[in-house]
Amino acid sequence: MKNSYRKPWPLILALGALALIRPIMSMLGLLERIGQPFASIIVTLIITFIWILVVVFARVRQPLVVLLFTGITYGGFAILISAILSPILTGQLQGPLTNPFAVISVLVTNAIWGLLAGLLASAWMRARQL
Repeated sequence: MKNSYRKPWPLILALGALALIRPIMSMLGLLERIGQPFASIIVTLIITFIWILVVVFARVRQPLVVLLFTGITYGGFAILISAILSPILTGQLQGPLTNPFAVISVLVTNAIWGLLAGLLASAWMRARQL
């Protein structure tokens, strides 16, 4: 049986792009100025909260799936940004593309992030229906 659910790709892409604020803050040195690891953790929590709020209040049909794909999308964006900016900033390619295992690690880690956010969003949506 074919799954007829069409994923909201513009939303997934937008939420994935929103998470790029974290590596951008890192590249600009803002996370270091705020203080690591506190800054990275807080920014990640804020991004996660925004992801959850958006899918809950938009009443996304499958928040788990949407946020799983959002995490993977962010991972892909982060790999791409690293591939583009590292040669510009350092003169050589650095980051996940230099190691195939790192690419897999980035994608899996961010898929898990999206999955956990999706579980929280799903629980919140179920609780709102009670």
